[in-house]
Amino acid sequence: MKRRLVLTTALLAPSWAWAHEPRVGPHGGTLVDAGSYHIEISLKGTLVEVYISDTADRPVPAAGFKGTAILAIDGTSHRIVLAPVNGNLLIGQSPVSSNDPPKGAVLLIAPDGKTAQAKLN
Repeated sequence: MKRRLVLTTALLAPSWAWAHEPRVGPHGGTLVDAGSYHIEISLKGTLVEVYISDTADRPVPAAGFKGTAILAIDGTSHRIVLAPVNGNLLIGQSPVSSNDPPKGAVLLIAPDGKTAQAKLN
C-alpha cells in the first residue's frame, strides 16, 4: 500500500508543479496565480497592465480593486501603484521603460478588503 502511494505521488507531482507555472495570457502578458485570482501582467514601455480573472480565467471587474506592483527592471526595484481603468484592467506607470517579461510581485486588495499576491519570476 505504501509503495502504491509513493508511486502515485511521484506520477502526479509533476502535474501539480506545472499547474502553477507562469504561462502566456490572452493579452500576451505573463499569467500567474494570485490567491483566488489569476493575474496577467505585461510591461509596454512605461505602462504596466494587470488583468484580473478568476481561477477559471473568466474576467473579474477591476472596479474597487487596488494594487501595487514591485518590479525589478534593469536591476532596480520599482514600486508601481495600480488603479482600475475599465473591465478587468488595472494600470500603472513605471518610471523606467521596459518590454521584458516582468519580475517581482503584485499585491492586490479586493473590494472586500482581502489581499492576494502573485510572484513573477
